[in-house]
Amino acid sequence: MKMDLMSGYKGVVGLLVGNENSSNEDRYVERLVDRISNGKLPEDRRNAITELQAVVSESQAFQLAFGAMGIPIMLSVLKEERDDVEMVRGALETLVSALTPINHAKGSSNEVQPALMNTDLLSREADCISLLLSLLEEDDFYVRYYTLQILTALLSNSRQRLQEAILTIPRGITRLMDMLMDREVIRNEALLLLTHLTREAEEIQKIVVFEGAFEKIFSIIREEGNSDGGVVVQDCLELLNNLLRSNASNQVLLRETVGLDSLILILRLRGSTFNFNQQKTINLLSALETIKLLLKGGSESDPGKDMNKQTNKTTLVQKKLLDHLLILGVESQWVPVTVRCAAMRCIGDLIAGDSKNCDLLASKVLGEEPQVEPALNSLLRILLRTSSMQEFIAADYIFKSFCEKNADGQSMLASTLIPQPYSMNHAFLEEDVNMSFGSMLLQSLTLGENGDLETCCRAASILSHILKDHLQCKERVLRIEIEAAPMQSLGAPEPLMHRMVKYLAVASSMKSQDGKSSTSGNSYVQAIILKLLITWLADCPSAVHCFLDARPHLTYLLELVSNLSETVCIRGFAAVVLGECVIYNKSTDSVKDAFAIVDAISQKIGLSSYFLKFDEMQKSLVFVNVGSSLTHKSFTRSSATSPEDIEDVDENDMSEKKNLDHPILSSILDSNFVNLVKSLEADIRKQIVDVYSRPKMKVEVVPAELEQRSSESDGEYIKRLKAFVEKQCTEIQDLVLRNATLAEDLAKTGSTLQPEQRASGGSDRVQIETLRRDLQEASKKLEMLKAEKAKVESEAIMYQNLAGKTEADLRSLSDAYNSLEQSNLQLENEVKALKKEGHSAFPDVEAIKAEAREEALKESEGELNDLLVCLGQEQSRVEKLSARLLELGEDVDKLLEGIGDDAGAAEDGEDEEDDE
Repeated sequence: MKMDLMSGYKGVVGLLVGNENSSNEDRYVERLVDRISNGKLPEDRRNAITELQAVVSESQAFQLAFGAMGIPIMLSVLKEERDDVEMVRGALETLVSALTPINHAKGSSNEVQPALMNTDLLSREADCISLLLSLLEEDDFYVRYYTLQILTALLSNSRQRLQEAILTIPRGITRLMDMLMDREVIRNEALLLLTHLTREAEEIQKIVVFEGAFEKIFSIIREEGNSDGGVVVQDCLELLNNLLRSNASNQVLLRETVGLDSLILILRLRGSTFNFNQQKTINLLSALETIKLLLKGGSESDPGKDMNKQTNKTTLVQKKLLDHLLILGVESQWVPVTVRCAAMRCIGDLIAGDSKNCDLLASKVLGEEPQVEPALNSLLRILLRTSSMQEFIAADYIFKSFCEKNADGQSMLASTLIPQPYSMNHAFLEEDVNMSFGSMLLQSLTLGENGDLETCCRAASILSHILKDHLQCKERVLRIEIEAAPMQSLGAPEPLMHRMVKYLAVASSMKSQDGKSSTSGNSYVQAIILKLLITWLADCPSAVHCFLDARPHLTYLLELVSNLSETVCIRGFAAVVLGECVIYNKSTDSVKDAFAIVDAISQKIGLSSYFLKFDEMQKSLVFVNVGSSLTHKSFTRSSATSPEDIEDVDENDMSEKKNLDHPILSSILDSNFVNLVKSLEADIRKQIVDVYSRPKMKVEVVPAELEQRSSESDGEYIKRLKAFVEKQCTEIQDLVLRNATLAEDLAKTGSTLQPEQRASGGSDRVQIETLRRDLQEASKKLEMLKAEKAKVESEAIMYQNLAGKTEADLRSLSDAYNSLEQSNLQLENEVKALKKEGHSAFPDVEAIKAEAREEALKESEGELNDLLVCLGQEQSRVEKLSARLLELGEDVDKLLEGIGDDAGAAEDGEDEEDDE
């Protein structure tokens, strides 16, 4: 049976290497495997397995040959010879060698990887996983150690298959968790195995937690020395992060069972020298990632995420987390920059959307007496002075989180913005630690005078956070005026906004003079200053008025939008600022009102070209990749193997990217700002079209104005009418000019379309024209049917009236007939009375009566015949009209409803009178 298993794999190696004949390695491995499976002497079999392990560990060719025929034999040894410890140990060690990659030299990417193939072959063997897990209960140290190594290798290359298999094995995960309490070497190997096993496996994560994973993890971390420990601490934190990532229930269990004190303890720096090596850096980064996961609260789809996040924040603040993060990220400048950045990002997450935590940060002071200053001041100084772009981004994220939906915090920071004399504004930042937050910020905002545009734009980013969605702060900062340099002849102070626009123009001119691409040096300066202007002008007519006070501002913006040498993002932002000057423009001055801005855009850029800037901006990589830079990878053994992997990288290969926006913008421009720009774009398009399509002045034509006034002479009246007509002509000419410009823009837009687009556009126009004609024909038919329907309804009403008249005639005839009957009855009664009295000479009453009745009947029959003829004619007309009304969809019964009721009611009333 063993040989049958072996023969099933024979020849595979030859096919993989392109040779159907077995190689020397294939034959050599085959002889060793034959000695192991069919040997009679135990010592010879042990020697064969030792020799096999040695050759497999040294050569890929032997690994490939072993996988083709040796794996089934090794599994057979493990199953049937458990009592022979040396054979089991040799078989396991051989499998470990077969699964371990050998990298003597880098080969081609298409080269066969024997270790990966052997991993796949072994993982597909039936009952392989259950067999290996059962070996963990053996007493021999090396059996357990090699078994864990084999399982780790299988998980590294076939994780999902192994995860599914282990879940089906009773007490499978329990056996692995027991290994954490074993000897140190086995414990470390089991820890590495569990980090692979718990990745993206929620069910396994829950079982591992209920097996006491948190207690065991922190126990090992304490034994290893917390952040000063070696790679074992890293493995423990990686396992911890796997258990907490997007798993709110596990976060609750950690908080309510073990607590968070042990986690805070890892972040505490010890000793006086504070030596940092690569491993300690990675350990601190892994611990800060754990903090970040707790501050996130769980997966986005978890309904209890927000509550869990808030509870985690509250607990961490109670454990003095903010103090430890400030020490790591702000006070200890000798800490590696990556650790400082991660700590500052955690501070931003801790205060985001939490006013109490924002107030707590604002109350913190750093340093030692007498050199103490508020934490926010220290953060601002780091942001302005750091040479690391990532540290600037991290510090900027703290201020963004502090100001987001925190009106009181924004007002507090804005209240410190007090202009200083020119001499103080141009002092160095490090000269005065006691400078207020606002003084430091204003000083940095004016450093553009000295050519330090990078520091200026960093300060502009902070100012944009302070002004965001806060009208009072915007109005307050508008009143700030910056003192001009003493050497300037006209040294009048100018508004801070005008100074920022000036620096924007300076940055553009410096870039064009240097001839550098927009992704080098200070290229993001323009984008950040434009972001400040967009934020400042939004919902603030006063800011728009201040901006337009200087006529060159509008001219510069128009040039910036149409400058093809600028990036897509910068042109788009400039277009947004122009649009804000339209939608938030309350000026009545004809030189700078909304009509003037729209006219300038139409003449200098063209409306279609202007609107195209928005489309280009929305498709730019900056907008597509917003926030992607804030997602940082976790540090594992595979992702952080060299110092370069954890170094701060600011700009990579940017010299090769032409006319692309600076990659830092994807981090600076958050999703809230992108959403603001998108909403502004919709409003700008609507407002510009509305302004462009109506006259500059609304002229209400009041009839009284066209009439001659009482005290007005004929000459004055004619002169006034002439002025009115001239004004109307001017408005008409202006509208004609606007329509011509729109037509020209439309023609330009059409000429830029691709041939396929023009062809498709032509076919679309044909279809639209066809549909328009069909619609017109249907409308005409509908109008005809409506007219015919109205005619039929009028005829129906006429015949209804005629029928009513006929019924009235019938009622009068009926009344006359009833009167005649009564008279006749009265005469008969009188005749009967006379007969009783015996008046024989009385004429023959019966004859007279018969003659009168006959005449009456003749007269009545004539009138009834005439009436029936009329009724027949009317009935035929009613039937024709009813049929036509039914064709038109009208309810005939509803139209005839009520006819005859009046007559019936009248007859009933007469009957009642007769009865009385």
